[in-house]
Amino acid sequence: MHYSLAIHGGAGTITRSLITEKQELGYKEGLKEALFVGESVLKKGGSALDAVEIAVKVLEDNPLFNAGRGSVFSHDGFHEMEASIMDGSSMKAGAVACVRNVKNPIYLSRLVMEKSGYVYMVAKGAEDFARKWDVPIEPDEYFFTDQRYEQLMEIRDSEKVLIDHSAEQKFGTVGAVAVDKKGNLASATSTGGLTNKRYGRLGDSSVIGSGTYANNNTCAVSCTGYGEYFLRSVVAHDISCLMEYKGLSLKDACHEVVMNKLVKLGGEGGIIAVDKHGNVELVFNSEGMYRGMVSSKENKSGVWIYK
Repeated sequence: MHYSLAIHGGAGTITRSLITEKQELGYKEGLKEALFVGESVLKKGGSALDAVEIAVKVLEDNPLFNAGRGSVFSHDGFHEMEASIMDGSSMKAGAVACVRNVKNPIYLSRLVMEKSGYVYMVAKGAEDFARKWDVPIEPDEYFFTDQRYEQLMEIRDSEKVLIDHSAEQKFGTVGAVAVDKKGNLASATSTGGLTNKRYGRLGDSSVIGSGTYANNNTCAVSCTGYGEYFLRSVVAHDISCLMEYKGLSLKDACHEVVMNKLVKLGGEGGIIAVDKHGNVELVFNSEGMYRGMVSSKENKSGVWIYK
């Protein structure tokens, strides 16, 4: 059997004129590292679930991406993170939201799935669960970056929110999808949310069916975009439904949801998806998307930023 892995690091108004060569190199190196680590699992016959978790962990540990260490600031000056993971073979899922100081929210999400009997935990309860299982916790300083703090200071006295970076208008989320040699699918997504967000706002990244979905009968999907639109459209599950109930291919289902349905609503962003046959789709209706893939089926690999 073949394997495939795809990753993303956010989408939005990402053009060559807005990114320096040094920044471009940094993003591409970060994507390549995540691909390498994830593929190493799949090459050895490891599970898709392990592959997506470790690939997302690598991106969470990279301060360039708005997840984990690189998470943006909320209005109150905190890093409120969310993540989710789903196993297509069992249809089990785990998710956390509004968690602070957790080094790798995706790891905590998997523990929720495997150790709790629940699917979704939030805020202090999720943090208490993390401590119970000795999940790595980091001080506020670990998550602090000058760039993220400056973004908050620019708009803190207003009602505005920033989607990661005001100049790039980048939708800051990371994610991974995979199919392993046994034909099992998995998906994982993680984010730091919006700069200056208030009132415990959550996006789609931690919501099963909206930002993350995996089903061995159809596909695995991870989304990145303006979360409100992806929540209202239940994007990840909708792609699976079009395949399951209408018989669409992965390519056609992804195109219908991202390029037609979302656009009509005014939603911007993209998705990565893989089906049980190892086909991969990287689809976005924005100017760019940090993305990468590797597939033993197509003998293809690479990382890209622009259209």
